[in-house]
Amino acid sequence: MTVTLHDTEFDGDGLLFSKQFDDHYFSRNGGAAECHHVFIDGNQLPNRWESRTNFNIGELGFGTGLNFLTTWRLWQQKRRDGQSLVFTTVEAFPVNREVAEQALAPYDTFGELRDQLLHQWDNLMLEQYWQADAQTKLRIIVKPVEQALDEFPTVDAWYLDGFAPAKNPDMWSLPVMKTIAKRSAVGSTFASYTAAGWVRRHLQQAGFDVEKRPGFGTKRDMIAGRLT
Repeated sequence: MTVTLHDTEFDGDGLLFSKQFDDHYFSRNGGAAECHHVFIDGNQLPNRWESRTNFNIGELGFGTGLNFLTTWRLWQQKRRDGQSLVFTTVEAFPVNREVAEQALAPYDTFGELRDQLLHQWDNLMLEQYWQADAQTKLRIIVKPVEQALDEFPTVDAWYLDGFAPAKNPDMWSLPVMKTIAKRSAVGSTFASYTAAGWVRRHLQQAGFDVEKRPGFGTKRDMIAGRLT
């Protein structure tokens, strides 16, 4: 399997930057905090975990794995015996382990979880399922999003986290949003940091109720919603 690595660099503040998409990976106000605000709160997690034995999260844009780490740690804190979480994500342009390690270096609070993820990095980029712990499974699909979504399970909550829509329009296209709807469970939710008008319209055309919510950091708005 041939993997095309992402063209990246670290800016003067040490934040990982995509030269290919002219966009940062994390918010300057904190990537883990952004994940909590946008994706975890936006999808009403962990409240929705309480009544579920099995839960599937789908993500567009794995990046350095920070969203997974943030979710995994919270899941470990909140889950009960017998529950399971499957986290399926797509990354068409992965970074290598050394870049991920440098990008995640400031996040010492993840400790052993971060180290475990980095240890598995190369295998994950070969699309191997990883049983992260007895109740958590991760799979990264290293393909263009249009192809990868066909391999997703039925998803209960979506993290829509591709690069900015204006710079990465393929990730946010109407066909992609319609496929997301087809891969969604009844009552599935989504959340995204972007509130771009055409992205909202694509989600609505695909069958989602969409609402604006206060954004994270310097962003005024974000969006979240549910499949009707």
